[in-house]
Amino acid sequence: MSDSRRWAWPLLIGVLAAIGILLAIGDIAAGAKWPNPMSDALVGPGVVVKTGVPASATPGTQTVRFDRTGVAEKFIFESPIGGIGPLNPYQAVRAFLSSGAGLVLLALAGLVVFPGRARNAVERLEARHGSEIAVGAGLVMVLLTLAAITLLRFTLLFLAVVPLVLFVALIASLFGIACISLWIGRLLRRRLRLSNAHPLIAALAGALVVFDLAVIPYAGVFAFAAVAMAGLGLAVVTRFGSAGGWSFGDLIW
Repeated sequence: MSDSRRWAWPLLIGVLAAIGILLAIGDIAAGAKWPNPMSDALVGPGVVVKTGVPASATPGTQTVRFDRTGVAEKFIFESPIGGIGPLNPYQAVRAFLSSGAGLVLLALAGLVVFPGRARNAVERLEARHGSEIAVGAGLVMVLLTLAAITLLRFTLLFLAVVPLVLFVALIASLFGIACISLWIGRLLRRRLRLSNAHPLIAALAGALVVFDLAVIPYAGVFAFAAVAMAGLGLAVVTRFGSAGGWSFGDLIW
């Protein structure tokens, strides 16, 4: 194996991580200027800090991310592009090491705990129209879940079931995201003609792609919602990676 092929996977993972940090910088900067749901979810709500002028002077304040240590304030830079907030690489790296690493660990944990089921789910996803079916099934399940929660809210007896419904949907989505991460990693290997690698390495690259999509300024919340919805649909269609899969034929006897 040549040196270029040997270092292809580490280089790809490093590039994806760098892209994620750069996108997180833009996401945080945009969130400091205008409301940004994904930025708030990644690094918490913003606060106002002084910039060397009296507190009564409103133009002399900037919205940045909250940090108890005050280290983040030393890494705040004015954006060269007008209309967005200050750039804070420190907060972007912290978001990557917390939210990004959390997403990666959850994805890898799902593959380690359920390797056989994950393989079945990925094979179903790689089949013809597999991704379209997963997204469609996810949309249907989201609508059914919202309808079930709405109905349960009006009943005192079954109100306690609502957290259980949300928990099951969350677990299904996490399993599906783990499988989608592996699917993306395998897709990258084929498209970039990379050498064969351990499935967890491919899943690591795929999880970083999901994180990169999630931190795209403003569009990231929709991209991550689509991935989570597809993951939920994949878990339902494959019955959490069951070998038999889901079919209307099960209703016939």
